[in-house]
Amino acid sequence: MTYSVVELIEAKRDGKKLDSDQIAWLIDAYTRGEVPDYQMSAMAMAIVWRGLDGDELAAWTRAMLESGDVLDFSHIPAAKVDKHSTGGVGDKISIPLAPLVAACGVAVPMMSGRALGHTGGTLDKLESIPGFTTGLDKERFAGILAEHNLVLAGQSATIAPADKKLYSLRDATGTVPSIPLIASSIMSKKLAEGLDGLVLDVKTGSGAFMKTLEDSRRLAGTMVGIGNSYGVKTVALITSMEQPLGNEVGNASEIRESIDVLRGGGPADIRELTFALGEVMLELAGIDGGRDRLQQAIDDGSALQKFIDVTRAHGGDTTVIEDPSKLAVAPEEEHIAAPTDGYVTRCDAMTIGAVATRLGAGREKVDDEVDPGVGITLLKKIGDQVSKGETLAVVRFAEPQRWERQRSHLQTAWEIGADPVDPPGLVIDRIG
Repeated sequence: MTYSVVELIEAKRDGKKLDSDQIAWLIDAYTRGEVPDYQMSAMAMAIVWRGLDGDELAAWTRAMLESGDVLDFSHIPAAKVDKHSTGGVGDKISIPLAPLVAACGVAVPMMSGRALGHTGGTLDKLESIPGFTTGLDKERFAGILAEHNLVLAGQSATIAPADKKLYSLRDATGTVPSIPLIASSIMSKKLAEGLDGLVLDVKTGSGAFMKTLEDSRRLAGTMVGIGNSYGVKTVALITSMEQPLGNEVGNASEIRESIDVLRGGGPADIRELTFALGEVMLELAGIDGGRDRLQQAIDDGSALQKFIDVTRAHGGDTTVIEDPSKLAVAPEEEHIAAPTDGYVTRCDAMTIGAVATRLGAGREKVDDEVDPGVGITLLKKIGDQVSKGETLAVVRFAEPQRWERQRSHLQTAWEIGADPVDPPGLVIDRIG
């Protein structure tokens, strides 16, 4: 049956419920190009405004999942477990986490996304490694996974193609922060991977799409429910995004920081969250040892070697892993100085992520090019003591005119108070 797109948009705009046939038709017609982007943009905005109830969300997720192929990795004996983050600033956790968990015997078919809004994208970060190819067909995806227990790729044209189109559209139309759109986007991709288990890192706070703990819990519970209903053991950790993760915000710079973690170093918060998520992934895979097993893979070098091996399999230049100084660095540099003595009480992730995006580390339009060398290095975060004139952050950029427009905005990201404060905790809750 064919429906009127305008009537469906108007129905959702006015708070009416769409039935499963209407949703299935809409997603299929959009995937085939019969519904144009401008109409789907209007529908997405109506969903942001009105939401989807449980039946609508189930139908929306199913329609996006069934718009393409569902992968079958039953021939791979290891448990298949993936991780997904709802997006944050400086959130490079997938890059050290995936090879670390794979080195412990879990098969990780990681399907990641690109920069979305003010948040970075794992694929953009990986592609700052020269030659690293994230666009794989089904056969190559399965082949790399079978050989290395790990693959780090984007959606192929045949995996949830409806979501691939809608993902880019949402990024460019201000329709990212919607619980049903986020939940269905993530879960349609993940359910297509043929997983045994899934760990979700649901961010909350100023730099997250979900600003409140209540909304983050609701999103986490929604996705856990969807995953379990499809027979995929699903656990969500709710984690803080009040300030950026780690010290680096950018693409190549976050690869450098990830390599540090795989070598046993890196910032404490990156190490802690990598291990917290890794423990749950091992749990879902039925592998004993938890944190001790993960630490062993760092100490014996097998996690770093796994990253080197899978980078080579993706066509990437492994010499930049051995010598990260070869990774791109933008040519211009400026320092942000502390205006007074005291303690950092705020290091706003949203502001820092938005500035990095506008300098070229992310996308403001669907077809924007990402500059891998652009980045912001954070030298002071919440709880740190500072002196007047001390450097809070180093900004690296390629276009001075862009920086001049962002300088004053970035300076507002920090607040300095007279009294010491504790940094926010990382893991707030577990659901599932």
